[in-house]
Amino acid sequence: MDLGIKDKVALVTAASRGLGKAVALQLSAEGAKVIICARNKEQLTRTSDEIEHKTGGVVKAIPADVTDNEQITEAINDIIREFGTIDILVCNAGGPPAGMFEDFTADDYRKAIELNLMSTISLCYKVVPHMKKQQWGRIINITSVSVKQPIDNLILSNTSRTGVIGFSKSLSNQVAQYDITVNAACPGYTRTQRVENLAKAFEKSVKGTIGEFYKKIESTIPMGRLGTPEEFANAVAFIASERASYITGIALQIDGGFVKGLF
Repeated sequence: MDLGIKDKVALVTAASRGLGKAVALQLSAEGAKVIICARNKEQLTRTSDEIEHKTGGVVKAIPADVTDNEQITEAINDIIREFGTIDILVCNAGGPPAGMFEDFTADDYRKAIELNLMSTISLCYKVVPHMKKQQWGRIINITSVSVKQPIDNLILSNTSRTGVIGFSKSLSNQVAQYDITVNAACPGYTRTQRVENLAKAFEKSVKGTIGEFYKKIESTIPMGRLGTPEEFANAVAFIASERASYITGIALQIDGGFVKGLF
């Protein structure tokens, strides 16, 4: 299926590795011009070169921290100067530390909200005017299945990412008239460094081994395995496409059936 995004300009944040990288690679494979950003310049450059080599597409790397408003403003201004617009925005950021209620202070919650919620809001404020002007846009905010089924040791993520869902739904209603869709993609347990870190934290807390962590998680997933970044990226590429023109305001879990609720 031709997704209809050839030559569209896509910005994917936190894309030097993991899910962001997988999404950037898939969008590039579909013919989009992809700009990736992350804090680590060296890793970002390696990722940009890798995607460009694999797809032969236009890939640009701009080092930036999504929690730094000045850096994001400068990055988006650079993109507009070079490409004229941003058609697809994929808001992504790393996850807050794992832990329980007693492990954190109120300041930890503020940092988590800056990382996950405020970065998404700031990016949208800077990009939506360009999408309105051209009467077309796709915004995908990457969150987690924890927004639908809270995960016990991820209280910071459960809190900060849920706000993204409320913002996404509200924004989707207000920009739909401009042919801009706003959706959230909610990954379940996927083979990324983030999950590897959770496995190490599980072992460090003397709850069991890394192998036992994975076995425990897989037992809760009806498909019996973790997802791959490529599977997640395929779903995101679709809702970022012309083919998903009547899908907006949803929070799509990509989780192998992990979430047990109906909605």
